[in-house]
Amino acid sequence: MSRETVFTYGAPNLKFGRGASAEVGHDLATYGARRVLLVTDPGVHATGHPTRIAEQIWQHGIETVIFDRARVEPTDESLTEALDFAFDAESTGRRFDAVLAVGGGSAIDTAKAVNLLLTNPGELMDYVNAPVGRARPPEQPLLPLVAIPTTTGTGSESTTVCVLDVLAQHVKTGISHPALRPRLAVVDPSLTLTQPAMVTAASGMDILCHALESYTARWYADFDRKQAEERVPYCGANPVADMWAEKSMSLLAGAFRTAVHHGDDEDAREQMAMAATFAGMGFGNAGVHIPHANAYPIAGWVRDYVPEGYPEGDPIVPHGMAVSLTAPAAFRFTFEAHPERHLRAARLLDPAAEGDGPEVLPGVVAALMRDIGIPNGLAEVGYADADVDALVEGAAKQQRLLAVSPKAPTEEDLAGVFRDSMEHW
Repeated sequence: MSRETVFTYGAPNLKFGRGASAEVGHDLATYGARRVLLVTDPGVHATGHPTRIAEQIWQHGIETVIFDRARVEPTDESLTEALDFAFDAESTGRRFDAVLAVGGGSAIDTAKAVNLLLTNPGELMDYVNAPVGRARPPEQPLLPLVAIPTTTGTGSESTTVCVLDVLAQHVKTGISHPALRPRLAVVDPSLTLTQPAMVTAASGMDILCHALESYTARWYADFDRKQAEERVPYCGANPVADMWAEKSMSLLAGAFRTAVHHGDDEDAREQMAMAATFAGMGFGNAGVHIPHANAYPIAGWVRDYVPEGYPEGDPIVPHGMAVSLTAPAAFRFTFEAHPERHLRAARLLDPAAEGDGPEVLPGVVAALMRDIGIPNGLAEVGYADADVDALVEGAAKQQRLLAVSPKAPTEEDLAGVFRDSMEHW
């Protein structure tokens, strides 16, 4: 087959800056909205941000119904609960004509799933990526979705993906389609000042891995040529995504440690929000690979780990933390595919980084993880060598992501990455 000559790029409209969330009533009115479903989670709701935003929307004559039970790290059960709420709200009033998400990636992803099922027939698993679900594409247009992130990391406000845990299968997977991308991303850095240190650290590692994975992804022209109807959101590294990833890494180099250890530093918070936005603009098109594929079973099989700053009760390895735990070993594995890109990324993150071998980028990433309090490998969150086979099985299901890796991993390769990630320093 001939090689690919085309790459694609898509992004939401963007409004960025302190105070931007105070204008969302006007923004929704421009879409003709009269009744809006606002999706958030209990922790974000307690900050008062969703209530303030809803009151501002009401001033534009728009009715707002708040669902405040989005689960941190959504599951098929929590998404079904949100869908039931939305259907009930529509049965007792007018139909919704827009959806608004206020919160982290979990709230935004919940809003994406609700938007999809409010407008399209079938059930949740019809749309979940194969082989976990049936990968059915939407048939009907979705409602305008406005996403207001209150954390800096997931990039969900820019992407075409909704991530969830399928509880019965102990696997994290997703729904992926261009129709899920928000119509408008409203990024207001002032909303992130209430983000706890560990949430900042974990979600910031998600930014970092979005940028690194998209930058080191398989080059778009190395894929086989696709027909128009075969094109997918993740098309591989490309010149436009590279630009966003490089700028994101430069911002992280200057702001990440400060944002974790001095959360009231408004300039650092703004730079982190910008880094998250830029990384989302990049990976939402280029894609992510091995660290994200590995993160899904790490999150799905967690036993009793609960990090500081997250809701007590259910065990959880937050998505950004789960992604980071195998990142050093993964980049060591992919180094030979694009040595120059791995070294360039290392020096964007740490201009003082020395050397020219496969340990440079893993060393930079591990040092950052240590400095911001990320656990020292899989062992610290409860995994051992005996778990590797199950982790590999879960990661191997993420073919949509693994296909973007610059070096195709076998299951034996994935096992090696997991074993090498039990401890980093």
